[in-house]
Amino acid sequence: MGGIGETLTARRAAQMIVVATMAITILGGVLQWLLNHDEFPNLGESLWWALQTVTTVGYGDVVPTDTEGRIIGAILMLQGIGFITVIAASVTAALIEQARKRRNRDDAPATTAHLEQIEVRIAAIERALGVETPPPTERDEPAER
Repeated sequence: MGGIGETLTARRAAQMIVVATMAITILGGVLQWLLNHDEFPNLGESLWWALQTVTTVGYGDVVPTDTEGRIIGAILMLQGIGFITVIAASVTAALIEQARKRRNRDDAPATTAHLEQIEVRIAAIERALGVETPPPTERDEPAER
Protein backbone atom coordinates (compact mmCIF):
# COMPACT_ATOMS: atom_id res chain seq x y z
CA MET A 1 0.00 0.00 0.00
CA GLY A 2 2.96 2.31 0.05
CA GLY A 3 5.68 3.46 2.35
CA ILE A 4 5.56 5.77 5.31
CA GLY A 5 6.96 8.70 3.33
CA GLU A 6 4.27 8.62 0.65
CA THR A 7 1.66 11.34 0.68
CA LEU A 8 -1.90 10.35 1.42
CA THR A 9 -4.23 10.92 -1.51
CA ALA A 10 -7.98 10.47 -1.64
CA ARG A 11 -7.47 7.31 -3.66
CA ARG A 12 -4.97 5.81 -1.20
CA ALA A 13 -7.21 6.74 1.75
CA ALA A 14 -10.14 5.01 0.05
CA GLN A 15 -8.00 1.92 -0.60
CA MET A 16 -6.96 1.82 3.04
CA ILE A 17 -10.57 2.12 4.20
CA VAL A 18 -11.64 -0.68 1.82
CA VAL A 19 -8.93 -2.99 3.17
CA ALA A 20 -9.74 -2.08 6.79
CA THR A 21 -13.47 -2.62 6.18
CA MET A 22 -12.88 -6.02 4.61
CA ALA A 23 -10.59 -7.07 7.45
CA ILE A 24 -12.98 -5.86 10.16
CA THR A 25 -15.94 -7.52 8.42
CA ILE A 26 -14.18 -10.88 8.22
CA LEU A 27 -12.85 -10.55 11.77
CA GLY A 28 -16.32 -9.61 13.03
CA GLY A 29 -17.88 -12.62 11.33
CA VAL A 30 -15.24 -15.00 12.70
CA LEU A 31 -15.50 -13.55 16.22
CA GLN A 32 -19.27 -13.78 16.14
CA TRP A 33 -19.02 -17.45 15.11
CA LEU A 34 -16.42 -18.21 17.80
CA LEU A 35 -18.16 -16.35 20.62
CA ASN A 36 -21.77 -17.09 19.78
CA HIS A 37 -22.12 -20.65 18.41
CA ASP A 38 -25.76 -20.91 19.50
CA GLU A 39 -26.97 -18.09 17.26
CA PHE A 40 -24.30 -18.49 14.57
CA PRO A 41 -23.79 -22.24 14.15
CA ASN A 42 -21.51 -22.01 11.10
CA LEU A 43 -18.88 -19.63 9.73
CA GLY A 44 -20.81 -18.93 6.54
CA GLU A 45 -23.83 -17.65 8.41
CA SER A 46 -21.73 -15.43 10.68
CA LEU A 47 -19.82 -13.97 7.70
CA TRP A 48 -23.16 -13.34 5.94
CA TRP A 49 -24.41 -11.52 9.06
CA ALA A 50 -21.17 -9.46 9.19
CA LEU A 51 -21.55 -8.47 5.53
CA GLN A 52 -25.20 -7.49 6.05
CA THR A 53 -24.22 -5.45 9.09
CA VAL A 54 -21.26 -3.59 7.58
CA THR A 55 -23.28 -2.68 4.49
CA THR A 56 -26.06 -1.44 6.78
CA VAL A 57 -28.57 -3.75 5.07
CA GLY A 58 -29.31 -5.81 8.18
CA TYR A 59 -32.10 -8.12 7.00
CA GLY A 60 -32.73 -9.21 10.57
CA ASP A 61 -32.78 -12.93 9.76
CA VAL A 62 -29.82 -13.43 12.11
CA VAL A 63 -29.34 -11.08 15.06
CA PRO A 64 -26.97 -11.37 18.01
CA THR A 65 -28.69 -11.21 21.38
CA ASP A 66 -25.74 -11.27 23.76
CA THR A 67 -23.59 -8.25 24.70
CA GLU A 68 -20.43 -9.42 22.90
CA GLY A 69 -22.37 -9.99 19.69
CA ARG A 70 -24.02 -6.61 19.85
CA ILE A 71 -20.66 -4.90 20.46
CA ILE A 72 -19.24 -6.65 17.38
CA GLY A 73 -22.34 -5.56 15.46
CA ALA A 74 -21.93 -1.95 16.60
CA ILE A 75 -18.30 -1.92 15.46
CA LEU A 76 -19.30 -3.33 12.09
CA MET A 77 -22.08 -0.75 11.70
CA LEU A 78 -19.73 2.14 12.50
CA GLN A 79 -17.12 0.76 10.10
CA GLY A 80 -19.79 0.47 7.39
CA ILE A 81 -20.92 4.04 7.89
CA GLY A 82 -17.30 5.24 7.73
CA PHE A 83 -16.67 3.16 4.62
CA ILE A 84 -19.65 4.60 2.76
CA THR A 85 -18.75 8.14 3.85
CA VAL A 86 -15.12 7.89 2.73
CA ILE A 87 -16.00 6.37 -0.62
CA ALA A 88 -18.60 9.07 -1.28
CA ALA A 89 -16.15 11.78 -0.23
CA SER A 90 -13.39 10.34 -2.45
CA VAL A 91 -15.63 10.25 -5.49
CA THR A 92 -16.86 13.79 -4.78
CA ALA A 93 -13.31 15.10 -4.31
CA ALA A 94 -12.19 13.52 -7.58
CA LEU A 95 -15.13 15.00 -9.48
CA ILE A 96 -14.58 18.46 -7.99
CA GLU A 97 -10.87 18.37 -8.82
CA GLN A 98 -11.66 17.32 -12.37
CA ALA A 99 -14.18 20.16 -12.74
CA ARG A 100 -11.72 22.66 -11.24
CA LYS A 101 -8.98 21.66 -13.71
CA ARG A 102 -11.41 21.80 -16.63
CA ARG A 103 -12.67 25.23 -15.56
CA ASN A 104 -9.15 26.64 -15.17
CA ARG A 105 -8.20 25.27 -18.59
CA ASP A 106 -11.35 26.69 -20.21
CA ASP A 107 -11.11 30.11 -18.49
CA ALA A 108 -7.41 30.77 -19.24
CA PRO A 109 -7.86 32.17 -22.79
CA ALA A 110 -10.79 34.39 -21.72
CA THR A 111 -8.81 35.72 -18.75
CA THR A 112 -5.78 36.48 -20.92
CA ALA A 113 -7.93 38.29 -23.50
CA HIS A 114 -9.64 40.30 -20.75
CA LEU A 115 -6.29 41.34 -19.27
CA GLU A 116 -5.06 42.41 -22.69
CA GLN A 117 -8.19 44.59 -23.12
CA ILE A 118 -7.51 46.20 -19.74
CA GLU A 119 -3.91 46.92 -20.74
CA VAL A 120 -5.06 48.57 -23.98
CA ARG A 121 -7.58 50.73 -22.10
CA ILE A 122 -5.02 51.77 -19.46
CA ALA A 123 -2.54 52.70 -22.21
CA ALA A 124 -5.23 54.81 -23.93
CA ILE A 125 -6.09 56.58 -20.64
CA GLU A 126 -2.40 57.27 -19.98
CA ARG A 127 -1.97 58.70 -23.50
CA ALA A 128 -5.05 60.88 -23.02
CA LEU A 129 -3.65 62.17 -19.73
CA GLY A 130 -0.23 62.69 -21.24
CA VAL A 131 1.36 60.26 -18.80
CA GLU A 132 4.42 58.51 -20.05
CA THR A 133 4.29 54.78 -19.45
CA PRO A 134 7.54 53.33 -18.15
CA PRO A 135 8.79 50.26 -19.98
CA PRO A 136 7.78 47.01 -18.29
CA THR A 137 10.28 45.57 -15.87
CA GLU A 138 11.11 41.92 -15.59
CA ARG A 139 8.76 41.68 -12.61
CA ASP A 140 5.89 43.20 -14.63
CA GLU A 141 6.29 40.72 -17.50
CA PRO A 142 3.79 37.89 -17.48
CA ALA A 143 5.30 34.51 -16.73
CA GLU A 144 5.98 32.25 -19.71
CA ARG A 145 3.67 29.24 -19.88
